[in-house]
Amino acid sequence: MKLNFERLLFLAPLAGYTDLPFRSVVKRFGVDVTVSEMVSSHALVHAYHKTARMLEKSPEEQPFSVQIAGSKSEVVEQAVEKINALEGIDIIDFNCGCPAPKVANHGNGSGLLKDLNHLVKLLRLIKEKSHKPYSSVKVRLGFESKIPLEIAHALNDAPVDFVVVHARTRADRYKKERIDYESVRLMRQVLNKPLIANGEIDSPKKAKEVLAYTGANGVMIGRSSLTQPWIFWQIKNDTEDLPAVLKKDLVLEHFDKMVAFYGDRGVVMFRKNLHAYAKGHANASTFKMAVNNMKEPTEARAQIEEFFSSPTPLNPLPQIVTLNHQSV
Repeated sequence: MKLNFERLLFLAPLAGYTDLPFRSVVKRFGVDVTVSEMVSSHALVHAYHKTARMLEKSPEEQPFSVQIAGSKSEVVEQAVEKINALEGIDIIDFNCGCPAPKVANHGNGSGLLKDLNHLVKLLRLIKEKSHKPYSSVKVRLGFESKIPLEIAHALNDAPVDFVVVHARTRADRYKKERIDYESVRLMRQVLNKPLIANGEIDSPKKAKEVLAYTGANGVMIGRSSLTQPWIFWQIKNDTEDLPAVLKKDLVLEHFDKMVAFYGDRGVVMFRKNLHAYAKGHANASTFKMAVNNMKEPTEARAQIEEFFSSPTPLNPLPQIVTLNHQSV
């Protein structure tokens, strides 16, 4: 498996959303690389039985990346050894962007941007111990302030195969007005390896503009994929048109994958997705009330099929997703 870094499309890791069922749905729309939800290296080492399922992938996911977070060398090394024992993982990605206080304040995630020497040391350790074809890192533009050039120069000394840059600092969180593609462009000019741009890419037009302006080798899309999973198909086909897929078929496919993966618990977990899918439909409010009581798979599937039975084509949904504190 060899990656071709030419307009490469990534699905971003979003805690609580981009699990195996969702990733397999998005994969059908042409995303090149899917990434697991962020996995704590400490949890992977000390509570493997609770986190192992987060490393599972669908057969369609190729290439597949696992994202880990951590700051203690010995724990990160053990986490890599756990991943080495698993088949089907092509990339180990290191999280240096999570802004959540419980992550960053302990020197993990974006907290590592305050100690670039240690960050590079960890990346060298991962590459040295990994048996997987590729390693990568996801960063923000800085912690409290922007230091894009310092980060780029530091990463030139790290043996990663590519870099994902979220175009905000840790302090910027997810503020739309704080997005800074200019800093990404500056990093691209300095980096001696491929760069993937991430942040506020919500349409084929925006993807094209970001690629052209920054010179990035690809884009990573997170929140927009939750309401428009077909965005990857649009980018690949350079069109604003929508694929010929009925929303009912998409929703049922996602639901079936959730139940197959999680069992009956998948019905409850799917409620948040149904709230998004129902937005804009007639009688959506009444349906959402029913969704909140869904527990049994057969009955829930029948209700979903009935609600989405009219041949409604796909349409972009309003951005109503709220990320939890571990999303990057």
